[in-house]
Amino acid sequence: MFISHDRDFYKSFIKLSLALMIEQAVILSVNLADNVMLGNYSESALSGVAAVNQIQFVLQQVVYGISNGMIVLGSQYWGQKRLGEIKKLSAIGAWFALAITVMLFIAVSLWPRGALALFTGDGPIIDQGVRYLDIMRFSYMFFGLTTVMLGTLRVIEIVRIALRVSLVSLVINVSINFLLIQGRFGFPEMGVRGAAIGTLTARVVEFIIVAHNLFVREDRLGLKPREWLHVDRVMLGDFVKVSTPIIVAAFLWGVNNAVQTVILGHMDKSAIAAQSISSTIYLLLKVTSVGAASAASILIGKTVGAGDMDKVREYTRTLQVIFVGIGLTLALLMTIIRFPLLAVYNITDETRRMANAFMTIQTITIFTMSYQMAVNTGIVRGGGDTRFILIVDLVSIFGIVLPLSLLGAFVWDLSPVAVTFILNSDQIFKCVPAFIRCNSYKWIKNLTRPERGG
Repeated sequence: MFISHDRDFYKSFIKLSLALMIEQAVILSVNLADNVMLGNYSESALSGVAAVNQIQFVLQQVVYGISNGMIVLGSQYWGQKRLGEIKKLSAIGAWFALAITVMLFIAVSLWPRGALALFTGDGPIIDQGVRYLDIMRFSYMFFGLTTVMLGTLRVIEIVRIALRVSLVSLVINVSINFLLIQGRFGFPEMGVRGAAIGTLTARVVEFIIVAHNLFVREDRLGLKPREWLHVDRVMLGDFVKVSTPIIVAAFLWGVNNAVQTVILGHMDKSAIAAQSISSTIYLLLKVTSVGAASAASILIGKTVGAGDMDKVREYTRTLQVIFVGIGLTLALLMTIIRFPLLAVYNITDETRRMANAFMTIQTITIFTMSYQMAVNTGIVRGGGDTRFILIVDLVSIFGIVLPLSLLGAFVWDLSPVAVTFILNSDQIFKCVPAFIRCNSYKWIKNLTRPERGG
């Protein structure tokens, strides 16, 4: 039997995937709203915020890495219904997220212009970015802790709260943007600072709602705030061992995306705005694969923890078929919606042509990404092998893609479009190692410890 006929599996996968997809889509819709509203305000404002968002993208990837490490280990304990260990992992994740966000806050507070100068040398763009960053830096801690709390809930397969919170966040952010970016209904015209206030307000509200649900309303786990104050040393060692490859890989992926902006931003003034537009819609469609991968990680980890290896293999075959179908669907959608989307932006013809070319490349890579990324982060990592992705990314990104991109941009004098294709090419060739590793089943690893005293 090639694919599963387990109805409970499909019900769980669809429930988790849809909730996670919509949640991620709403979160990215906040960025899309910022992009569209600022794109209609001024191109320098759009580019300035895009530069700041590269810093935040690195932070988000690291925080997601912390959360995902907690989910990989926690899901296996969830398969054994060991709630005490999940509580300990949640506390560890919270302290890691707090440390990372505070360090970045200090860094961008001391060197704001230096941080933005890494991405562009254009003075007006840096000026706009500094104004935005001056407010946005206060959102980092709230984002980090909220992500860990949501990750804790995902471990025990509670995902609906994330969707509700994201919808509230979207409404708050868009409303404040509408009032403050251009100054409507008597409110002051604040440009990028207005957009930053909208996002910061949304982050604070997210934190309050999620904290209330995790610590007060949720009785399945029964986690209390005081339990975050204690860090279990044994569990800390396990968390570091499992999560370090995930966090490092996430950081490197964030750096990779930031370096892409650096390369394009120093090649052509229009490239950074074009990349911001094209990457936003790409990421918005990508949430389908991200949601599917996240759901797969939870279900595979839970099944490995329960010790049912026949089911693990059955689910693995089924998920690969699903991932290919998702990729084909996303490529078709990318083809259909890119022209209406570009018509919304008030940008130059050169920027519009470049953004369209970038989207053509992404139409190809979103198909292959939907398989390799979901297999690697959903199946392989969810099953306990957290080092494989790190090795693949080190070789492909830092051994192949970035060196060739730098040569193409600054030695071979290639166009921004050609360089963008090189920068995205790893999404194509990483399918080969993903397929081989996934179907070898060597990634299945039970990471849990025996119950103490048992």
